[in-house]
Amino acid sequence: MSKYKIVCFLSLITAVCSVIYSCQSENDLNYARYYTNGKKLYDVHCQNCHGSDGQGLGKLIPPLNDTTFLKKHKSELACWIKHGVSDSMLVNQVLYASEMPANANLPDIDIAALITYITNTFGNNQGLYDANEASADLKKQCIISK
Repeated sequence: MSKYKIVCFLSLITAVCSVIYSCQSENDLNYARYYTNGKKLYDVHCQNCHGSDGQGLGKLIPPLNDTTFLKKHKSELACWIKHGVSDSMLVNQVLYASEMPANANLPDIDIAALITYITNTFGNNQGLYDANEASADLKKQCIISK
């Protein structure tokens, strides 16, 4: 094959890949941004207790792989991350009574990124949770729970 044909072939492949990548929807791109940032935030703020695999810590720290629990309590997650948890909770038929520290300095967008990551990892698949949802849940749910 001549150099000209190889260059043309590589150019064509590059063009096709560019078109495929550019066809991602805005929602797909936002999901990728939130998920990636959420992973970084999880590693800093959550992994020490909940583990790199989301399994938690025995009967002290609840796991994050109970998809039913996370779906049922998704609107409360923002408040729990922002303000911590002092009440006991039943996760996967196990009662957890340890306190979770607050992350009061995290902005809504970081809380949304964490929730997007947590609810789409460890066997979960709940899609994008954006900063607007986090803000709404913080206003609504945190008032209810106080």
